[in-house]
Amino acid sequence: MASSPDLFPNVAFSDVSAAAPAAEATAAFGLGATTGAPRLCLVKSGKDEAEPTVDIDLADAQVFKLGPMEWLCVCDESEAKAGVEEKSFSRAIKVVLRTEAESKAFSLAFQQWKHQVISGKAGERLENGSIIASKSKFDTKIEASSAKMYFHYYGQLLHQQNMLQDFVRTGTYYAAVMENRSDFEGRVVVDVGAGSGILSLFAAQAGARHVYAVEASEMAENAQRLMSGNPSLGQRITVIRGKVEEVELPEKADILISEPMGTLLVNERMLESYVIARDRFLAPDGKMFPTTGRIHMAPFSDEYLYVEIANKALFWQQHNFFGVDLTPLHGSAFQGYFSQPVVDAFDPRLLISPPIYHTLDFTSMKEEELYEIDIPLSFVASVGTRVHGLACWFDVLFNGSTVQRWLTTAPGSPTTHWYQLRCVLSQPLYVMAGQEITGRLHLVAHSAQSYTIYLTMSAKMWGVGAEQGGILQTSTGKLELKEPYYRLSQPQSYMLPQDQQQQQQLSSLQPHGSEQQMQEGLSPGITIDQVDKDYGLN
Repeated sequence: MASSPDLFPNVAFSDVSAAAPAAEATAAFGLGATTGAPRLCLVKSGKDEAEPTVDIDLADAQVFKLGPMEWLCVCDESEAKAGVEEKSFSRAIKVVLRTEAESKAFSLAFQQWKHQVISGKAGERLENGSIIASKSKFDTKIEASSAKMYFHYYGQLLHQQNMLQDFVRTGTYYAAVMENRSDFEGRVVVDVGAGSGILSLFAAQAGARHVYAVEASEMAENAQRLMSGNPSLGQRITVIRGKVEEVELPEKADILISEPMGTLLVNERMLESYVIARDRFLAPDGKMFPTTGRIHMAPFSDEYLYVEIANKALFWQQHNFFGVDLTPLHGSAFQGYFSQPVVDAFDPRLLISPPIYHTLDFTSMKEEELYEIDIPLSFVASVGTRVHGLACWFDVLFNGSTVQRWLTTAPGSPTTHWYQLRCVLSQPLYVMAGQEITGRLHLVAHSAQSYTIYLTMSAKMWGVGAEQGGILQTSTGKLELKEPYYRLSQPQSYMLPQDQQQQQQLSSLQPHGSEQQMQEGLSPGITIDQVDKDYGLN
């Protein structure tokens, strides 16, 4: 066989289909010298490797566990005789390993070499003219181009470094694991989407008996090097290259650990893989780190941000751009800029109501519940102001047996690489203190590993006639979570509604005072009043 095969000497095997007696052999995984396809060869002791006793094509083979050290390999074969129609049949080979450790390694080697058939040679024409079209659940719901970019991104060390250097994130995970050693000591752990393998190493530090680090990107190779460089921990960690929807593990896990959170908690749709891993690998009563996630929401007022976004569309108000009138595209451009969720760290004083939250219980929810998330909104304004949209952030709970620890991305808390997210409405709402704000946040998953956000916010009637109910104002927005506006380098100076009122009172004493400075500081081309006039907001 070509390549560097995984060798398992002195195994016992027997052809169950032929009722043959057991024989001793060396089991070798590798690539066929002529076809280049992954194969499992069983070579009897004393025989030449070039003439294996049993040669199994992994493309159509399956393996079943019979006991702690016994496996049954089933494959399709055919027999052709001159003048007789070709017959197809299944062949079953029983393989017995010497130790449980070898048995686990044999199972993992089988799955990893078979994975090359599914993912490494997808769509390649085989000798018999058929085409491999096997797709996992991940492949059926995610665009191939999106998945390729996703795994390429996370396969680079510079992006792994960005996450590792988020000390709130990394430090909270470390504390959650170490403070709950009793959950990890002597247990089997699966690290879902292991990346560099840092969480696997944390689990090993906490005393895990064995950790399976599952990683689909090329980062798996770097993770393996990291394990080799930390042998006291790495000897209890097995790195498996593949998707959790596809790989097989030799045993159930007592605990899953993962960092599946994206922007707004759900971006990149890795939470679905986390739930699938739970269903496939987690033993009954097993634990999940993290256990629960919450999306927090509150209305906000931020004149600076609103004007900054509206200002971007001014380019399309030109009537004579090299002799061309651009104004027919202004409306589309204006709405386009407001279709981008804003990712930045904002002052929590911009919130005009206490937040509400929506809970996702990773231990019990179904994967399908993440395809569409519908959250009703209900707030009471604490001040009279303009509402520019909905601010969102998330937190996750590590529900350990000893310590419960939260990882939060809330405004005002230490900043993480997730920051916060704001959905800005192109048509703000005007509210009075005590006025009710209602609406709906509707997230719909799509095949580009993200969500379309549909936001509706309404202010109920205030004053005379309010007891009859009714809606005074409603504003809606459609935003793409995959295409945010990263506002991380923008100046973060803010003016609260009460500050604006105080400055209006001082304006007669300060003719060049801060209201004028505020407007000049917003943009060289537009003011808040101009936005109101240009877009019919007053």
